[in-house]
Amino acid sequence: MNIKELLNDKTQKPKEKTELLSRAIVTGEINIEVLLDFAKAAKDSDKATCIEALEFATKENATVANRAIFQFAIASLSSKAPRVKWESAKVIGNTAKLFEKDLGDAIAGLLQNTEDKGTVVRWSAAFALGEIIKLKTKHNKELIPATEAIMEREEKNSIKKIYQAAFKKAKL
Repeated sequence: MNIKELLNDKTQKPKEKTELLSRAIVTGEINIEVLLDFAKAAKDSDKATCIEALEFATKENATVANRAIFQFAIASLSSKAPRVKWESAKVIGNTAKLFEKDLGDAIAGLLQNTEDKGTVVRWSAAFALGEIIKLKTKHNKELIPATEAIMEREEKNSIKKIYQAAFKKAKL
């Protein structure tokens, strides 16, 4: 599958492109390194589509992710493009259990995104942080108080509920 051709295909709707790319990731039809190389050099909209496809794929089967995908998602948290940020956070949330040794950098980027003006970016950061909290790692010692402070200033109940559900599952 040629990623550039797929993304430039005007006969396909955006969601169809994402689904095709996601399916190619899950089935192994597309090489992950090729996808990451393309995404790193792509314009934000194409990069976001690639990350969204990774999000769909990792939601279906987290083990399709490797450390390079996880590190790419972490690096993408600092993008200027909101869609890149929120899709990256969801990839991290889907795969955090596989990369517990690499959670420190992910947590730092996710905490930064809890301050974003965009609701979807904050929601996605909350999702990923919630998934990390549920893992009950050593990071919870600092992460729990940090997310409690975030909940205090967060306006949206939908985002607060994500943290509350994570605390409940972690039995806090």
